[in-house]
Amino acid sequence: MDDDTIRSLRAAVDISPENVPLRRHLAQTLMQSHRFAEAEEEFRAALALAPDDADLKIGLATAFFHQKKDSHALVIVEELVRHADTPPAAYLLHARLLLRAGDVPFAVTEYKSAIREDAALRDLALEAQLGIDADESAEVVDGRMRAAWNDDEEKLFDVAIERPGIDFSQVGGMEELKEEIRMKIIYPLQHAEMFRAYGKSVGGGILMYGPPGCGKTHLARATAGEIDAAFLAVGINEVLDMWVGNSERNLHEIFETARRSRPCVLFFDEIDALGASRSDMKNTATRHLINQLLAEMDGVQHSNEGVLILAATNAPWHMDSALRRPGRFDRVLFVPPPDEPARAAILEILCAGKPCRQLDYAAAARRAVDFSGADLKAVVDLAVEQKLAEAMKRGVPQPLVTKDLLRAVKKLRPSTKDWFATARNYALYSNQSGTYDDILKYLKVK
Repeated sequence: MDDDTIRSLRAAVDISPENVPLRRHLAQTLMQSHRFAEAEEEFRAALALAPDDADLKIGLATAFFHQKKDSHALVIVEELVRHADTPPAAYLLHARLLLRAGDVPFAVTEYKSAIREDAALRDLALEAQLGIDADESAEVVDGRMRAAWNDDEEKLFDVAIERPGIDFSQVGGMEELKEEIRMKIIYPLQHAEMFRAYGKSVGGGILMYGPPGCGKTHLARATAGEIDAAFLAVGINEVLDMWVGNSERNLHEIFETARRSRPCVLFFDEIDALGASRSDMKNTATRHLINQLLAEMDGVQHSNEGVLILAATNAPWHMDSALRRPGRFDRVLFVPPPDEPARAAILEILCAGKPCRQLDYAAAARRAVDFSGADLKAVVDLAVEQKLAEAMKRGVPQPLVTKDLLRAVKKLRPSTKDWFATARNYALYSNQSGTYDDILKYLKVK
C-alpha cells in the first residue's frame, strides 16, 4: 500500500477514533506495508475498544511475530488455542512460533489443525519446512527427526567464552540487587573458606525477572566482571536443535564448557522458553529437555562447584516450579525499570559522543517515568532522528538540547506498562508463596 492510502486511513481514524473496523483496516494495511511496529499500536488501540475480538488478538500476535517478539505473541496465541472455538489462523500462527522455537512435531500438529479447519490457510513453504508429506529420505518427515548422537560428530553448538570489561561500578542503581548477588555468588567465591565452614558451596543460581530492556543481561555480565570470571551467555537458539536428543546434548555440553572454565558465570537469557512448566508441555521431547536442565543444575554426575548460574526471564510464572527449589534458582530477584537517577545516568551514557549542548538529563529522566533502558535508547534515537531531519532542511547540523529529549519522551510510551499489566494479575492472584511481592511493592498495591 502507498503512503497516501495510509495517511487517508489515519485521517479517518482521527475523525472517528472509536471506529473498530476502521482501526482494524488501518492495522491490516500497515501489516501489508511491513510497518509492523505501527500496526502493533493500531491493533492495541482497537483491542482497547474491543478486548474480546479474537481476530484483533491474532493480528496483534502476528505483528509481534514479525518483530520477533515471540514471547509476547505466544502469550496471546496460547490463550486463544485453549478454547474450543479457536480461530484456524491462531493454530497457523502457533505452528509458525513453534517452528521458530524448534518444536517441530507440535508445530506439525497445530498446522494440520489449522488447515483442517480452513484449507485456504495452506502454506506450501511452511509444509516443506515441517516435512509434511515429505519423502522418507528427507531430514524432516511430518515433524519427526532422525537422531544424531554420534560422539565423533563435531560439536553442535558454538558459544563464546567472554571476559567482560565491566563491573558493578558501571551498573546504575540496583543496589539491593547487587547486594543479593554478592551474598549468593560473589562472597562465596571471594571468601570460600568462610562459607565452607558453614557448609555453603561455591555455586548456585539466581533468577532475575522483570520487564524487558531493564538491564538483566548487563547485570549478569557485570557480575562476571566483578569477580574476573569467565562469562558464558546462552540463548535459546544455542540449545534447541531440530534433531531428536541433540537439544539435551547441547545443554550438557554448555554446562561442561562452564565447568571447564570455572570460575564461570553461566547466564541463560529467556529461560522461560527453555524451562517452561512441564505440565503445560504437549510433547515428550520438551519435557526431556527440562529434565536435562534440572539434572545439570543439580550436578548429578558432575560437580557445579565454581559454576555460578544466572538466568533472566520476562515471564517467571511460566517456568517449571522445580527450577526454583533449593540448589537451583532458589533466589528470585525482581529487576524493575531504572529509577530517576539511573535514568539520568543512562541518558548521559547514551548521549556520549553525540553533539550536545547543556543537556539537562535529570529533567528528561523526571519525565521518563517507567521507561526501561531500551526505551531510553529509543528516546535518544528518536531525538537524533528529529535533529537529523532538521539538519537536512537547514543544511547545518545543530547539537542536541534538552528540548529534543523532552519532545522524544513525550512521543514515546514506556514498554514496561504492558508487562506490568500482566504481572500485576499474577502478583495479586497467583502469589501464594510471595514470590511476586516486589511487583506489588513497586506498583504500590497493598
